Amino acid sequence: MDLRKLKTLIDLVSESNVSELEITEAEGKVRIVKGGGAMVQGYAPMMPMQQAMPMAAAPAAPAAAPAAAAEPAAAAAPAGHSVKSPMVGTFYRASSPGAKPFVEVGSTVKEGDTLCIVEAMKILNEIEADKAGTVTQILCENGDAVEFGQPLFTIE
Repeated sequence: MDLRKLKTLIDLVSESNVSELEITEAEGKVRIVKGGGAMVQGYAPMMPMQQAMPMAAAPAAPAAAPAAAAEPAAAAAPAGHSVKSPMVGTFYRASSPGAKPFVEVGSTVKEGDTLCIVEAMKILNEIEADKAGTVTQILCENGDAVEFGQPLFTIE
């Protein structure tokens, strides 16, 4: 799919009440999700639509506001290592609705242990610990929609 056609599709989604659009052609698949991210050629994440299509009418923020906002954000950042979502999808703590969750707060994990599942386009993707330690926070609820790069767990 050529870049002009893709840009036209992104513009149509951003200007309409449609929240998600998926098109399959001979060249591949394109999935555009408003407010989440765009998927091209299967599951390769692209930049979120907010970055791809900045709003021209957005008022300019005062120069002092970003510096003041950065300080509380740094103070509120959780201690420990964050395990982030590698894709846009739906977060599940267990392998099936009635099953025991993979981990709880306080669970000790080693590198490679399954922490959760993120479902993307009907494919269940196991998210593994990339660091050994103890799970101190679970930052998503079962069934929540998650975005690319969103923190899911904190491990210390």
